[in-house]
Amino acid sequence: MSAFQESPAWVRVGLVPILQLTLALAVSSLVVLMVGESPIEALKLMVYGATNLEYGGLASTLYYATNFIFTGLAVAVAFHAGLFNIGGEGQAYVAGLGVAIVALTFDSTLNVWLMAPMIIVISALFGAVWGVIPGYLQAKRGSHIVVTTIMFNFIAAAVMGYALVEIIAPMGGNSTDSRYFAATSVFPKLNEIWPDIPSSLLNPTLLIALITAWLVWVLIWRTRLGYAIRVVGQNPKAAEYAGINVARIIIITMAISGALAGMMAINEVYGAQSRLILNFTNGFGFIGIAVALMGRNHPVGVILASILFGALYQGGTELQFDMPSLNPELIMVIQGAVIFFTGALDRLVRDPVEKMFMRKSTEEA
Repeated sequence: MSAFQESPAWVRVGLVPILQLTLALAVSSLVVLMVGESPIEALKLMVYGATNLEYGGLASTLYYATNFIFTGLAVAVAFHAGLFNIGGEGQAYVAGLGVAIVALTFDSTLNVWLMAPMIIVISALFGAVWGVIPGYLQAKRGSHIVVTTIMFNFIAAAVMGYALVEIIAPMGGNSTDSRYFAATSVFPKLNEIWPDIPSSLLNPTLLIALITAWLVWVLIWRTRLGYAIRVVGQNPKAAEYAGINVARIIIITMAISGALAGMMAINEVYGAQSRLILNFTNGFGFIGIAVALMGRNHPVGVILASILFGALYQGGTELQFDMPSLNPELIMVIQGAVIFFTGALDRLVRDPVEKMFMRKSTEEA
């Protein structure tokens, strides 16, 4: 069997994720049974809650998916360079601070057409700065990217807490949020554009996320920089031998990864909440790891995985209303099971299934 042989694409991107999801749902069913509820009924409620049009379920699913597209792409780009960017949470957090500073400063003078481009640039810039520092430390000083990005998450939380409570909130907000941005300077919600549809937090940032996913595909598979990133990720020594500046690629990749994570702030701070809220990232940066793993680090896979995780979030929220015995902690267990099987135990399912199909392919050859 060749060392470079791969299982069929439909196995890698279709069958394996479905099996992982099935295992996660099986374990989740046991949890639901333990509290005396029907797993089938719970699954029906989650699916309806995540996909209904009457009460904005589908729109809310897409709103959550927008966050996961950004953070999933951030992790995926880093993975292609052999880097594990676990700092998406902090990069998005710092970007949110940048978005708030710009919006609070200019919202009384700029309309949405002038403000939105500035917000996109600032969110990406702040995220890139927070991502490039760990990249530089690994490339030039030998620090481990996982350790530094984790530490930078804590630093970002401390910076945000101080800035929001001590500086921003006293100028018109509460201690855990800023004042609202002027309505004329922020993205309208989907229901504000089309009043006939139910209220939700979905806003035009979803389109920005989809365009960003396409740009990431172009970058990784259609540019010289993307080729260099993939070569560094597959074999840094071979890349260096081929004349690629590995340290430079690591720094650039972390800047891009941080910028992508930071753009999550467009959806949360600018589009959905129209203000800066403490802990607005809500763990979405960490979910991006599972999204990237499940999406096989491909933009299309990331989009599909993001929609699935968005549905889990929205469906889980609806489930709390319809099954009060399933408290929020149990909902988190269900969501965590999916992350566990698709992220942490990815190889547990993937390796035996892919080997089985590769063995079958070899025997038929």
